[in-house]
Amino acid sequence: MKWRTRTNRSARILRAGVGGALLLTLLTACSSDGSGGSAGSREPGASGDASGSAGAVRQPPVDAPFDYQLGGPYPPPAKVRAVSRDRTADPVPGRYNICYVNAFQAQPGADAARWWQREHPDLILRDDDGDPVVDEDWQEPLLDISTKKKRAALAEVVGRWIDGCGKAGFDAVEPDNLDSYERSDDLLTKDDAAAFARLLAERAHAKGLAIAQKNTTDLIGEHRGIGFDFAVTEECAHYKECPAYEKAYDGKVFDIEYETKDFDDACRRWGEKLSITLRDRDVSAKGEDGYVYRHC
Repeated sequence: MKWRTRTNRSARILRAGVGGALLLTLLTACSSDGSGGSAGSREPGASGDASGSAGAVRQPPVDAPFDYQLGGPYPPPAKVRAVSRDRTADPVPGRYNICYVNAFQAQPGADAARWWQREHPDLILRDDDGDPVVDEDWQEPLLDISTKKKRAALAEVVGRWIDGCGKAGFDAVEPDNLDSYERSDDLLTKDDAAAFARLLAERAHAKGLAIAQKNTTDLIGEHRGIGFDFAVTEECAHYKECPAYEKAYDGKVFDIEYETKDFDDACRRWGEKLSITLRDRDVSAKGEDGYVYRHC
């Protein structure tokens, strides 16, 4: 399994400080009837519902300097024209703003685990024993996209977050963990992921938002049918995947490399066609130890 899909959230995972045993305890022991009363029906940090009619989808700029700020927001370098931030952060005025949404798995940390167990226990993927299926690398429970009914229910939950991205002023949405089926112990399929992604694309487009394919070349051949407008990739140079993304999206690709040698190779081969950015693996905020940012 390629772990790169979640490297971009490592800083937030480290700060969450929740081990696998605690997460599993939370998922299996928390009450599923919502007792405790005062908590609402929104996951902590949700932006809320958006209002207003759908607008025209604004496509991303091609080969634009890009900054990947999932480890925490900060003023981007002056040359940057496109920025990706978590949905709980504000967009950057005057830039093309991409809203990160963890759409196929729960966020790391105790609050998110409790929220899903309390509000939507039936939408957590479970094995034959009824135990949650967890992404063991990051201790994130997978969401159950195995049936049309459950996909529709999840599309309403995640759809509200997408609406919030639009209401906040983002231009596009980046739904992560499209490849969660690879970690599902064969309980989910590639077709399940594609079907759920189509629902998210419809929701995004209805709110005037473009939508990105996040990694997962296995689904690149279905990008038009799903409705993806562009791609956000991690280490496409390292994994020799840049040609496939360039061909599919005609240059509308934001690639993040984490190793200098891969970044340099990507710049030589693809710097005139794709947006190539070098970041540290913790995608640290500017001013933090380990912060790295370069663009070719």
